[in-house]
Amino acid sequence: MSLNFPLSRRQLLQRSGMGFGSLALSQLVGADLFAGEASPPIFQSLEPRQPHFPVKAKHIVHIFANGGASQVDTFDPKPLLTEFHGKALPIKLSTERPTGVALGSPFKFQKYGKSGIEVSELFKHVAESVDDLCIIRSMHTDVPNHEPSLLMLNCGDARQVRPSLGSWMNYGLGTLNQNLPGFVVMCPNGYPIQESQNWQAGFLPGIFQGTYLDTKHSDVEKLVEHVKNNFGSSKQQRAQLDLLMQLNQNHLKLRQQDAQLESRIQSFELAYRMQMEASDVFDLSKEPKHIMDMYGEGVHARQMLYTRRMIEKGVRFIQVWHGEGQPWDSHDDLEVSHRRLAKECDQPIGALIKDLKQRGLLDETLIIWSGEFGRTPVVEMPAPGSNAGKINGRDHNNHGFTTWMAGGGVKGGHIHGATDEFGFKATVDPVHIHDLHATIMRLMGFDHERFTFRSAGRDFRLTDVHGKVVKSIIA
Repeated sequence: MSLNFPLSRRQLLQRSGMGFGSLALSQLVGADLFAGEASPPIFQSLEPRQPHFPVKAKHIVHIFANGGASQVDTFDPKPLLTEFHGKALPIKLSTERPTGVALGSPFKFQKYGKSGIEVSELFKHVAESVDDLCIIRSMHTDVPNHEPSLLMLNCGDARQVRPSLGSWMNYGLGTLNQNLPGFVVMCPNGYPIQESQNWQAGFLPGIFQGTYLDTKHSDVEKLVEHVKNNFGSSKQQRAQLDLLMQLNQNHLKLRQQDAQLESRIQSFELAYRMQMEASDVFDLSKEPKHIMDMYGEGVHARQMLYTRRMIEKGVRFIQVWHGEGQPWDSHDDLEVSHRRLAKECDQPIGALIKDLKQRGLLDETLIIWSGEFGRTPVVEMPAPGSNAGKINGRDHNNHGFTTWMAGGGVKGGHIHGATDEFGFKATVDPVHIHDLHATIMRLMGFDHERFTFRSAGRDFRLTDVHGKVVKSIIA
């Protein structure tokens, strides 16, 4: 089919006087997965690709404790903090807002597994697999605000528009199943703070951005909108899509191979291929009763089961949000809110670890649990809407918090780093978000300094000009 349209004034200038400049620019803006290699064609592929180093890990599961869970109430016990409960701490704290006396944890800790690592009663199911966990108790980030800290953890930058970790992985590794997205995001009840920026492709081609699912729905036709075609046969739909592709290809040629248009065309194809596969992967009726019982009930149990099924189907990166709507942001009533939130997710997360392990999938799956920051060991000063004069809530804390990982090449039953004796600041072997990203990249087979994409005349990477691999946590 040939479609001829008169050139606009801008197009005429682009195709004549600016022609040689456009040729040069095409070499500057092309993607560069490995430094020194030729740029790929305009249509980006989701075909599986090999990273810099051979590794066993094939998938990432990022469980996001949205709002910032308290490290001293979950995976970083501080007995001295309990002794100082209700008293001023003998150290100076730099906090976002005025804070008061010490708040000892209302939860009991006990040792688990052969490693004897202490974990709070809030996560007793996760703790049953503590010998598979690598717990980083010395995390820190830049600022104690949700919006920039969410973007820092997800995209490696607190302010600029940058591709998310999932998009980088999708771009670098491709997907193992062409009938499903390579990067899936599950967040019930709508978008979180910063919305889709948390899983954006940024300057990467749009085909690598996260595919969002609102997991408040259990019906697959609501979970994945328009997953079924009720208006014609498969053959008719294929013919319609082929015609649409032909028209779009001509449209694309007339617009200098526009990247956004390219991504939209590829989305049509992916949506068509998803119809059978998505209906199958999100149909939990096929799960046996003992597996359903192991994961438990509720939205988060469904999310974890979906996660395992997507890993089996070859999805590369899965991000699971927990706490949206009623997040881990416990400025007051921490004991009530943390206990409720942990009850929702502890059993499903623990079940996911065990289920992957019994199926031989844990070694090839890197599981990450983290919030955007931690919480203060002291009470937030009474203010309208928080604490109401009681010693029962904690403010944001970017100076020290906990992240744990499991599977995917990390040391199990291992603790890295430490906060001070009250759990406020990372003092032993601190790990910044950039370091975490560099380490995740290494676990997935990439040298974070060489894994780049050229945009606006320079090479960008997830870690920008920062980040050191934490080699001591790699098995």
